[in-house]
Amino acid sequence: MMNARADRADPAVHEVPVLIVGGSLVGLSTSLFLGRLGVRHTLVERHADTSIHPRGRGNNVRTMELFRVAGVEPDIREAAATLADNHGILQTPTLVGDTGEWLFKEIDPGGGLARFSPSSWCLCSQDDLEPVLLDHAASLGGDLRYSTELMSFDTDSTGVSAVVKSRQTGEHTTIRADYLVAADGPRSPVREQLGIGQSGPGDLFHNISVTFRSDRLAEVVGDRRFIVCYLTSPDADGALLPVDNHGNWVFHAPWHPELGETLEEFTDERCADHIRRAVGDSGLDVRITGKAPWHAAQRVARGYRSGRVFLAGDSAHEMSPTGAFGSNTGIQDAHNLAWKLAAVFGGWAGEALLDTYDSERRPVAEVTSARAAARSAEHSHPGFAPPPGAGGGPRSGILNMVLGHRYPHGAVVGADPTVPVVPEKLTLTGEPGSRAPHLWVRHQGRRVSTLDLYERSMVLLSDADDASEWHKAALRLAEQLPVPLTSYRLGTGPDSELTPEGDVDWAERHGTTRAGAVLVRPDGFVAWRSSGPVPDAELTLRQILSTVLALS
Repeated sequence: MMNARADRADPAVHEVPVLIVGGSLVGLSTSLFLGRLGVRHTLVERHADTSIHPRGRGNNVRTMELFRVAGVEPDIREAAATLADNHGILQTPTLVGDTGEWLFKEIDPGGGLARFSPSSWCLCSQDDLEPVLLDHAASLGGDLRYSTELMSFDTDSTGVSAVVKSRQTGEHTTIRADYLVAADGPRSPVREQLGIGQSGPGDLFHNISVTFRSDRLAEVVGDRRFIVCYLTSPDADGALLPVDNHGNWVFHAPWHPELGETLEEFTDERCADHIRRAVGDSGLDVRITGKAPWHAAQRVARGYRSGRVFLAGDSAHEMSPTGAFGSNTGIQDAHNLAWKLAAVFGGWAGEALLDTYDSERRPVAEVTSARAAARSAEHSHPGFAPPPGAGGGPRSGILNMVLGHRYPHGAVVGADPTVPVVPEKLTLTGEPGSRAPHLWVRHQGRRVSTLDLYERSMVLLSDADDASEWHKAALRLAEQLPVPLTSYRLGTGPDSELTPEGDVDWAERHGTTRAGAVLVRPDGFVAWRSSGPVPDAELTLRQILSTVLALS
């Protein structure tokens, strides 16, 4: 560890509120979310550009909700247009003929997801998604420095001093930041230097990712528009993923280094032959264009915060890729941390609010990483030999994981500490610590989701007819406190700011009465709710805000 605390008056030192280390999906998402909230930051990434590998393609509905609110969703869906019609997961011993079964054929059969969300799943590969995030983050003023490597850092009670190096010029720069966000991958040098250990079983399995071209494979696949196809031939298993449904494909082949198998053994000839046997067509044209090893693991850091440093994404947790839980969990880490940093920098939250990043997100990662491993067992992922009894039914759902995870402990009041972090069934009814329900409403002449309202402020929902004291209290507090607090009255009358569509009882959907109120955080999670009126609404609301935002 270096011992070179920078003098803040030194003009050679670049000063910035937040330094982000790592410019992949999670680092770029951190930049995007901080930029949306007006927090200055610098991002450093050792690679020269965004990812060139078509991986990490599954963006779940919660992640897409966050990108929707951040104004990025339309551009992501445009970038993802090539695979827009790919939905299912197929498991089959061969692609020749009609053998095999669909683990599921549609991500959202029957369109039931629309009850819960204004958004939907999106299949956008990392090499297509990262440039979109980069463009938006840069347009928001993000200082994004690629080909720049973190060489060393030192922390003290007031911030972080880091030395970074340009890999193009060799120039060294000292950066002084109030906080550092380490999104520097599973082998995180930042986490290692901090001495933060990890829990979990560790490595699960190893694969070689093979990119290849085949002009004829599309004919063999036919009209089967899968996200991934697990090919289960005993002597040539693997996972096939389309890149463009035509000539470009990815194949994940099992690799067993624990048995002495080396990377050098995976020659182009061997990989091409493996793919032909797995597909079931000995004459298939296969031209290998790239190979890269990857490792599936189940590990979670034992702490997400060390003083002025936070871990996010793979530096905080490693998960099996089945279900794309890892990247989505990391992006949602970034969103949780961003609003809290913005609140502290804005002077409307106490520094202790940042401790809730760990108490909220780490339990989610622990449950999610276990679920990801179980899903790999359910799907018989190539190379994975789970312990006896691991996994569940091949069609067990994940929507309760994606939308239903909750924070029993953290920046919430009234959450039931005994409830599981992930419930068995998806129930979004406004419990404190859960993602607020989605309702379509009319607001200033526009149709919006209630989720669209949660980003830059605390939001109080109350009834236009039966809860005027809540609204009045919120307006008074918005003038008295530094806390950005927006109050919306729901109803059909002239005093309402939000008019629900259809015959919807907003209060019932939020688990309260029309005389009650619901307080929602900038990340769309319910901070607190009241089932009815209270003797002093202003005092109650002041106390709740103080508790949630660590102001006392």
